[in-house]
Amino acid sequence: MPLNKKTALAGAFVTLLAGAAQADQNVNEVEINAPIDKVYVYVSQPDRWHEWHPASLSASTGAVKVLKVGDTFSEKIRIYGQETEMNYKVVIASPPNEFKTAFTSPLIDGTIHYQLQTRGDGTYFKRTLDYSLDKYMASLQAGMKKMSAVALDNLKGKLESQ
Repeated sequence: MPLNKKTALAGAFVTLLAGAAQADQNVNEVEINAPIDKVYVYVSQPDRWHEWHPASLSASTGAVKVLKVGDTFSEKIRIYGQETEMNYKVVIASPPNEFKTAFTSPLIDGTIHYQLQTRGDGTYFKRTLDYSLDKYMASLQAGMKKMSAVALDNLKGKLESQ
């Protein structure tokens, strides 16, 4: 991973530990009629996330495998109509019960946490997404300011040229 990506990822971890200015959380739970080991192996392979998550376009881990603590990978996602590359680090890998990653990108930073429990013959699966849209909002705000300035320059030009 290039140094600038490592630096950005380290910055995201510091932000997560210190607490993001405007963090949000999305928690989803489902009972899956499949053994816990099968579910864990499937969800801890980011190369397969695009098969089930609508925002995921692709991921690159170097090999299709179950990841371990410290492994890094990238994922291309489409969020809010924009494609962006996410950079991840695995922070918890405890088969078959827990898998957690921390991520950073130009638009969004946060963590994805999977928690699994055996329930009868199946698996209880909980996905927690903690994230901050501070970067996205800042880029939107900067874009709106720039667009407003261009609009006034255009208005001035149109009216003064008549």
